Amino acid sequence: SAMIEKAHIPLVDIKKLGKLSFSDLQSSALIPDLKFLAEHQHLFHINRIEEYNKNITLPVPPHRKTVHDCMFLTKGHSIRTKGIDKYKFGANQFFFQPALQISSHEYLSEDAEGFYIHFNPDIFHTLAFNYLKNFSFLDFFANPVITVPPETTTAVIHIFERIEILYKNFSKTDLDLVSWYLMALMTEVKKFVTVEHNEKNNHAAYIVKQYKNALTQHIYEKQTVKDYADMFSITPNHLNKCVKNILQKTAQQLLKEMVIVEAKFLLRYSDLSISEISYNLCNQSPSNFIRFFKDQTGLTPKEFTSQ
Repeated sequence: SAMIEKAHIPLVDIKKLGKLSFSDLQSSALIPDLKFLAEHQHLFHINRIEEYNKNITLPVPPHRKTVHDCMFLTKGHSIRTKGIDKYKFGANQFFFQPALQISSHEYLSEDAEGFYIHFNPDIFHTLAFNYLKNFSFLDFFANPVITVPPETTTAVIHIFERIEILYKNFSKTDLDLVSWYLMALMTEVKKFVTVEHNEKNNHAAYIVKQYKNALTQHIYEKQTVKDYADMFSITPNHLNKCVKNILQKTAQQLLKEMVIVEAKFLLRYSDLSISEISYNLCNQSPSNFIRFFKDQTGLTPKEFTSQ
């Protein structure tokens, strides 16, 4: 059968977020204006974390969204994944998830408060140039967690509140205003992005970053550690040493983690059979894939999809 292409894997847009996260989108108090949703929901959507928390079913399994999302906590803490990396964040911290990257939401404390916003880059179509390229935290491989000081938190909350008011009382003339508020928000945040100055001078860290990059992009075509080592013109042993040095894992463990992330996504959101997934993603027989999946997760693929 033909190799799976990422473009053919189902994506979650804003209109499908309810099916992903909530048991009943239409009756949810999170949706104040269904007419607005019909016309503009593909562009942006905002929730209070405390309302989201009442309606969400966690953990949200691995998925890709067609839109960027941004979560800001003023209280409590949360655990989310970006690719194969897991992050815990709390009060006065942002988490940015770029569009089209696999992610999951594993935990949100009961006392969590703040804001959760999704936005389509198309909302900025009236701006004269592409502002989004200025925000490194929307890159696939950037650290998604950014801490802002308390004095900035006040300004950030005010911007979120203005966007929330515009969302609830939406008119077409407000769309440009929303886009400028989003730009103001991200410009405030940009000041507090910490740069890993020494990473390129640290050979092992640089190799590991490249390896994670490659896993995200090539997991369907390249399925051995040697395939990736060849990409970087290094030996598999050297790649393994770099990964162990930085992550205390083997290169093979990291590859398996990426395969499981993709497999969970396909099992949950695609119409592909276990046989098709095992062939395209792992080049394995279905029985070997089932055994591999259970070894890594403690569940069979069928048990995972029935959760």
